[in-house]
Amino acid sequence: MNKLDKDYQSLLKDVLENGVKKEDRTGTGTISVFGRQIRHKMSDGFPLLTTKKMAFKTMVTELLWFLKGDTNIKYLVDNGCNIWNGDAYKKYADQFVPGWHGPRYTQEQFIELIKTNDAFARDWGELGPIYGKQWREWKTESIIKTTLKDPLSGEDTYVNGTKYIDQIKNLINDLKTNPDSRRLMVNAWNVGELDQMTLPPCHYGFQVYTRLTTREEKIVNPGKYRAISLMWNQRSVDTFLGLPFNIASYGTLLMLLAEECNMIPGELIGNLGDTHLYKNHIDQANKQCGRQSYDLPTIELSNVDTINGEFDYEIKGYKSHPTIKAPLSN
Repeated sequence: MNKLDKDYQSLLKDVLENGVKKEDRTGTGTISVFGRQIRHKMSDGFPLLTTKKMAFKTMVTELLWFLKGDTNIKYLVDNGCNIWNGDAYKKYADQFVPGWHGPRYTQEQFIELIKTNDAFARDWGELGPIYGKQWREWKTESIIKTTLKDPLSGEDTYVNGTKYIDQIKNLINDLKTNPDSRRLMVNAWNVGELDQMTLPPCHYGFQVYTRLTTREEKIVNPGKYRAISLMWNQRSVDTFLGLPFNIASYGTLLMLLAEECNMIPGELIGNLGDTHLYKNHIDQANKQCGRQSYDLPTIELSNVDTINGEFDYEIKGYKSHPTIKAPLSN
């Protein structure tokens, strides 16, 4: 049994055995524990669970969406990723005014219009300044230096303006120029814009850390002199459906950063806040806990351009148990 699946199953059992009942915004209800952690050494394999089949392409599509700074679901649905459909439709249904917005569509009709009607997608597919917006265009009011000089003093002049901060671009630059920095962080929890987001970020920030490679690592990875680790923080954890995606997504992001900066992927760490199972996921969690895992797969990345949200990949040696279906609560 690989360690990642074993640790994940132990977390499921922890929630099943120690979780307390809590109500939640979806009305489904959960059992929940607080303050857990999951760790994975990337040298042990790519962190894609094998005790159920994972929709890896769906996860990659969402990660690319984040990296592109996109916040409209059209890119997702056009590429077969439907995990944000319910949130977008709920926002549409909550804002719908009969006689003003035209006929009220079912969720299936709504998604078809997102695919086929650009104007409709522009109006109704937008989720607000969620992950991608904060990663790539954190908006802040600032005093901005102009290109003009004061005609009398010859000094620089400044105006009140808006600055957009590209956290991913800055992170990659800092990794290349100051890899020992303790400020290698990206944050999505923009307090001033939470009320504009369809859903405040669940995984709200991550930090990376680099170190010099060991002698043994240099032998296996010639020409690479640093290892990079990533730790993400998550306030709310849908342990059955969401967490396996989060693990694989941040594992992929760690590998992208390593590739961009000529480093070795080190350790992946997830700090988990409200770690819960929805009540309609309990049977599925018990079923997954009863399965024996396979060896973890490996992944090869190519044509990596993290700043523009582009890369190719090939998963090798992925063997898993069948999918375990479970409803998504919105």
